[in-house]
Amino acid sequence: MPAKSQAQQKAAGAALAAKRGDMPKSKLKGASKSMEESMSEKELDKMASTKRKGKPEHKTTKH
Repeated sequence: MPAKSQAQQKAAGAALAAKRGDMPKSKLKGASKSMEESMSEKELDKMASTKRKGKPEHKTTKH
């Protein structure tokens, strides 16, 4: 699944780094921490590698 926003992509990248052992898991917070626990390395890689062009910094929610 591709990232919907730049923030989501950054969180996926941090979670992927922790899952691969490039970064300590204790440094993760919020969304990246839950992503690391609940998603596979393949899913994280796919989300983190999404192109940023045209993506908002944060996804807006519709009420």
